[in-house]
Amino acid sequence: MGFHEVRFPANLSFGSVGGPERRTEVVALTNGFEERNTPWAQSRRRYDAGVSLRSLDDIAVLIAFFEARRGQLYGFRWKDWSDFKSCLPSGTPGFRDQEIAVADGVRRVFGLSKSYRSGGHVYVRPVAKPVEGSVLVGITGDEQVLGVDFELDVTTGEVRFAEPPDAGEVITAGFEFDVPVRFDTDIIQTSVASFHAGEVPEVPVVEIRL
Repeated sequence: MGFHEVRFPANLSFGSVGGPERRTEVVALTNGFEERNTPWAQSRRRYDAGVSLRSLDDIAVLIAFFEARRGQLYGFRWKDWSDFKSCLPSGTPGFRDQEIAVADGVRRVFGLSKSYRSGGHVYVRPVAKPVEGSVLVGITGDEQVLGVDFELDVTTGEVRFAEPPDAGEVITAGFEFDVPVRFDTDIIQTSVASFHAGEVPEVPVVEIRL
């Protein structure tokens, strides 16, 4: 599917409303118990960019961005201000932040990921759109050098080592990242009068699978 490697203006996504969505199928049984299942292995995020618009200039920027993406046709990058780092929001990414793999002595390519842990359970989220210049990588506690020890594809989130790490070595990484999204509408309706009155258009944005 078409994707433009451009980020929605971060000043316009700041203040937007949104977050992760899950799809759970719940079947109530006649004995009062229930069965739950999900067809989704990964969560999907939704946002509304409209609530962050503050001026008519913001509207102009939004419309230009929307038209350049041809509405829903092309995906783009989105900064989720509540979750865009490999560490806590108040921290600075470091190469030990996330364990992304354990080497087998053969593989050279590893995908970035972020783990969410709670109560002994963990959800591993693939990270396909790291922010260029933010990615740090380590092997069993030793930081690696970009351009010497490894290369990074910022369009896929893949780390490629010059040589396969030894079997049993722990691959870690720290980074900032964007969410791959598209507009979830082919129409944006605005009114200068209503905007001055405090009403803003709905601008739904939804995460896409890559």
